[in-house]
Amino acid sequence: MAPNRITKVAITGAGGNIGSSLTEGLLNNGKHTITALTRADSQSKLPDGVIAKKVDYNDITSLVEALTGQDALIITLNGYTPQEVHTNLIHAAGQASVKWILPNEWSPDTANKEMAKDVFVFQPHEGIRQLIVDLGKSSYIALSTGFWYEWSLAIPTAYGLDFANRSVTFFDEGETKISTSTWPQVGRAVASILSLPITPEEPNPKASLENLKNKLLYMPSFTVSQREMFESALRVTGTKESDWTISKESAQERFTNAIKEMHEGNNAGFVKMLYTRVFYPDGSGDTENSKGTVNALLGLPKEDLDVATKAAEVRSRTHPFGA
Repeated sequence: MAPNRITKVAITGAGGNIGSSLTEGLLNNGKHTITALTRADSQSKLPDGVIAKKVDYNDITSLVEALTGQDALIITLNGYTPQEVHTNLIHAAGQASVKWILPNEWSPDTANKEMAKDVFVFQPHEGIRQLIVDLGKSSYIALSTGFWYEWSLAIPTAYGLDFANRSVTFFDEGETKISTSTWPQVGRAVASILSLPITPEEPNPKASLENLKNKLLYMPSFTVSQREMFESALRVTGTKESDWTISKESAQERFTNAIKEMHEGNNAGFVKMLYTRVFYPDGSGDTENSKGTVNALLGLPKEDLDVATKAAEVRSRTHPFGA
């Protein structure tokens, strides 16, 4: 009888921010053999216990060879990766008989058509999910995490809070709630998903890969407003509101101006465009209340907002502007 658990997992981008968190989560879980697919010229240092396989992402044969024998593939690639790399990975996984793919989601709700229409980088995600279904060789489990909290809060043009200059810009009144996640929580979520039985088992038949097959899942750490982020920042920095410069800006105007800045070649406009749209008062950024979460199903812990805010504050000093 075939085992009812995934044991062998391949991951791309294991040395990146999200990739390293996912790898750490899997290592902490201790239930999988982890293979990192790396480019030939990669200088990333992988954790002990991770098997490295050099690949050429433009060569499907190279990818098939690396993926043969794997039960699951986790894709983490930066936003500038050509679309062909994603499709190559999907096709190679199918040819290598990899049954489960966690695609390069790790973002706000890309199933929200209005938001995806406005934010062009969200548009390819639906097509990738559909490609997996159409090929019929693998199944996907996509994880919508919202933006990463400790990364985003450290970037002044993202969540509007500037630790270094003690200033905050609220979009509208700063009351719109968005769902956001921490890197450790995403790592725990992936480790939990890939530890589920493939087919349902008692006493919790809903907690199975088959039950989650070809679904987009939502797993925020927090659903909070800018004002709640700011209140947390005051606590962790030991400052008062009067110590900060506070301003407001219409979310819609900020988004429109960011598009103009992009067209003028200002790279900062891209970050402002990307982040501002989730703060529209249409609820598109709040997936916890509109779509529900799998946090309880996966046994994810409740996190401390101030701990995550402190991580962002430290990051703002050690990695300025989210570097």
